[in-house]
Amino acid sequence: MSQVKKNVAQFDQDVLNTGSYRYTTDRVSSNLANARISAAVAASFPFPGSRVLDLGCGDGAYTLEFAALGVAEVIGIDPAAAAIEAARRKAIEHGLQDVARFQTGNIYDMAAYLAANRFDCIVLRGVLHHLPDPAKAIAALTGFDGTLVIIEPNGLNPVLKLLEKFSAYHVEHEERSFTPMQIRAWLQAAGFSRMFTTVINLVPFFCPDTAAKALRLAEPIVEHLPLVRQIACGQNVFVARR
Repeated sequence: MSQVKKNVAQFDQDVLNTGSYRYTTDRVSSNLANARISAAVAASFPFPGSRVLDLGCGDGAYTLEFAALGVAEVIGIDPAAAAIEAARRKAIEHGLQDVARFQTGNIYDMAAYLAANRFDCIVLRGVLHHLPDPAKAIAALTGFDGTLVIIEPNGLNPVLKLLEKFSAYHVEHEERSFTPMQIRAWLQAAGFSRMFTTVINLVPFFCPDTAAKALRLAEPIVEHLPLVRQIACGQNVFVARR
């Protein structure tokens, strides 16, 4: 199986067309969904003063958020060259180029980045479901001794499964989702034995504004209903350590 999917070119084209990814555009549903996911990332690790590796950073929109969390350094890695250029421009526009740096790179070859235990935390936010071999990507982190934070679409959500099959955007970007059991198995195989998992976010990306606002009001309740949240919520959160 090829280790570079054609969706890398699609993501590059998205940036060339609009300057960013569709998930980071300014619309109500995206803003609400991203805010909830960012809050979960912020709560997952004590970021002040830490060194963070953001794998699959895309256009850098999420990577730059780590500066507000007080990190000493964050490095964003992505195979899409146009996205990396956009991320660098954003860092300069926000005056964050000394904290946030971006490089094109191969997620399956992390040895140089993991040398000398340079990073305290590695974050993969919405990355695995775009990869040709997500298990191999996690296996490439076998030597990492810090905390690994993974945010992935909830593979138990039936609406998401329909979108993956019939939504033109999801098909073009080769999106798929995995069950929490699958991801935990990949983490265990890579030597991560201590794991915290949960599900969050009731607001789908790209849904109508009225629906997004109503779902946000219901979200705190749904996130605390054990069986309901496993199906209804949109993202799984994994925090893993050795």
